[in-house]
Amino acid sequence: MTGAKNTLLYARPGIVVTVDRFTVGRNTFRIADLTHLRTTRGPHDRIAVRAVATSGAMIGGVGLLLGFTGGLQRLTASAYLIFGAVLLVPALLGLAGDRWRPPAYELWGMYRGERILLFSTDDERQFGQVTRALVRAREMNRYGGWNEPLASADPWRPSR
Repeated sequence: MTGAKNTLLYARPGIVVTVDRFTVGRNTFRIADLTHLRTTRGPHDRIAVRAVATSGAMIGGVGLLLGFTGGLQRLTASAYLIFGAVLLVPALLGLAGDRWRPPAYELWGMYRGERILLFSTDDERQFGQVTRALVRAREMNRYGGWNEPLASADPWRPSR
């Protein structure tokens, strides 16, 4: 049984998942004390959020200024089309910001009664591997180290 507690499920520089422990950097968590695991995405990039807010405010301000001064009535049809296209700038900036600097993948959980961020990365593949290893470690820990609990147990058969 001691060998089962040291079973290595995932190991990369700075990240180690065994049946008994989850280590990220300098933080080490006992698997038995981890509950309520939840995955989510982190906040959007601050620069992208500021660019969207600034461009939206500027475009809205120009629209209000033209509306109050009566300038919208003097615009041609092509000017309206250009103004409509300019209204898409904040959405395009938001999409570009999420494409170039996507929000981080985050793994949250309860550890000894406290909700904490366990792991965060912008690499989707690594996040999936660490999350699966951690879920597997919790399952193996819960079932006493059995790899496949139902396959390793003898089924009950009635005596005839």
